[in-house]
Amino acid sequence: MDAKAVTVQSAQLSAVSGLVFDSEAMLQGLRPWVECASPTYDAAAVNRAMEMVGRDFFLAGGHVERIPGRMGFGDCLRITFPHPRAGQPGFLILGHMDTVGLPVPWRREGPYCWGPGIADMKGGVFLSLEAIRQLRRASIATPLPVTVLLTSDEEVGSPSTRDLIEAEAGRQSYVLIPERGRDGGLVTGRYAIARFRIKALGTSTHAGHSATRANGRSAIREMIEKIAQIESMTCENYTFSVGVLHGGQWVNCVPHECTGEVLSMAKRQADLDQAISRMLALSSPSFVVSLDVVRPVWEADARTMALYEHARTLAQLFGYDLAHQSSGGGSDGNFTGAMGIPTLDALGAKGTNVHTLDEHIEVASLAERARLMAALLATLQ
Repeated sequence: MDAKAVTVQSAQLSAVSGLVFDSEAMLQGLRPWVECASPTYDAAAVNRAMEMVGRDFFLAGGHVERIPGRMGFGDCLRITFPHPRAGQPGFLILGHMDTVGLPVPWRREGPYCWGPGIADMKGGVFLSLEAIRQLRRASIATPLPVTVLLTSDEEVGSPSTRDLIEAEAGRQSYVLIPERGRDGGLVTGRYAIARFRIKALGTSTHAGHSATRANGRSAIREMIEKIAQIESMTCENYTFSVGVLHGGQWVNCVPHECTGEVLSMAKRQADLDQAISRMLALSSPSFVVSLDVVRPVWEADARTMALYEHARTLAQLFGYDLAHQSSGGGSDGNFTGAMGIPTLDALGAKGTNVHTLDEHIEVASLAERARLMAALLATLQ
């Protein structure tokens, strides 16, 4: 970095240090987003959330492009901001507005706040908006143009948006992902993940007559036996978990079909490939296994680690340290990191117990992480 660049960066950092980020005010701005429920499988609900969020980004000076959803999922938003180098590689802030849809009432107690998707990841998207808004209000120019991409199906593996994510990321220099903060640190890698669909097949008959029941074969019983077998395959190299199950319709009918979904996770791609092979080998005439969405392993390279070190230096200047980790729980960073694009994940609000009824954030972290996001945008070149 030459002397001129150092001087510019120092001036930008000084300007960011003077910005006023108010966690309490941010929380009030975030609340309507969180209370606008947007479970992945309800495309209309996701679209309502996208409309609300798109309006806020528009008011912040963004050009909002709505990209129609497909495969039954909601729409996506691509947002850009005026910049002298518009169209050139810059920042991609990559987020999602769909949630797992658990009914978590909005609740504030002391330093914490609860709500559906508040940590994963509406809090992170909102603080990214606040970072951009503060920079623009203070006329602090970012060295590179900023693009925000918000998708609608991340919680189910991004089956309809992976191509969109990879196309947009491929045009950018950096990817910043405001997923919830992990243990106060950042994520520089993600484990590989595979999803499977499973179907047990039986023979239907009346369940109330012993003479005819002997001719039936329960798909639910077949599935139960297979679930035990699948989850017993978990080992130190990979895990298996059956998380969704549907079977039967009438209690007086021996069910002829039972379906489910399985998640497998591994730290290394070779291990996931072996897990996939083991799952597919379970297929038989009465039990069908099909591979669904796969997230590739993301292992940090030198450029991602340089991005992390830059973020850590900024945090230290603000008075705290940032650890980093490779993490389970996939994100769209799996795709961009595997592409070799410098990617920094878990830049969102500090939170925990995501995908549960106890999902919550640390309110004070909204301002802390918004300032870090603003500093990254203002100093990276």
